Amino acid sequence: MTFVLKAQGLGKQVSSPEGALTILADVDLKIPPGESVAIVGPSGAGKSTLLALLAGLDEPSTGSVWLNGTQLESLDEDGRAAVRAAHVGFVFQSFHLIPSLTAIENVMLPIELANEPDARSKAQAVLEQVGLARRLGHYPRQLSGGEKQRVAIARAFVTQPTLLFADEPTGNLDGQTGKRIIDLLFELNSQASTTLVLVTHDQELATRCNRTLHIDAGRLVA
Repeated sequence: MTFVLKAQGLGKQVSSPEGALTILADVDLKIPPGESVAIVGPSGAGKSTLLALLAGLDEPSTGSVWLNGTQLESLDEDGRAAVRAAHVGFVFQSFHLIPSLTAIENVMLPIELANEPDARSKAQAVLEQVGLARRLGHYPRQLSGGEKQRVAIARAFVTQPTLLFADEPTGNLDGQTGKRIIDLLFELNSQASTTLVLVTHDQELATRCNRTLHIDAGRLVA
């Protein structure tokens, strides 16, 4: 079986006044194409650190990560960025939109960075798909929290990524808005057959994924 994402012996240590502090230790996982996986655990367990390592946003202290067959540690920072641009989409709790760009310009950005054609028409199509046809020219400050997250989701899907990472995507939204955002996320994910890795503290949300990985004190416990 081929795997979109694989980690072996993954660990992360950082220095502290008390000495070396272990954030993650001996994480092994394999995720095949099209699977949705929730990573759950208490605050401080290492969920977001694991996601950052799996996405090549951070470098492990030990172990290896293969993303779409490429071993990330073998690449420099530019090489890892190129892999992410080609294969990965992100949805974060805090949206990470660029304040000086309109909704459509935020969604166009990853297409333009990949030097792909028709950036505006592709961005408009996916923004219409997430229900923001009337918000194309609005800046982030002019959008509600739910609308900002819709822009972020549109930006994540516009390049048709192999793999989508979502880190507490409803963390800054009220319950009803968060539910609509999650429904949208899973709907688009199903349509695109994307592999989804979702970090959440919400057990109900985790049950919507094919599989749940529990992390505690930096280790996978189930």
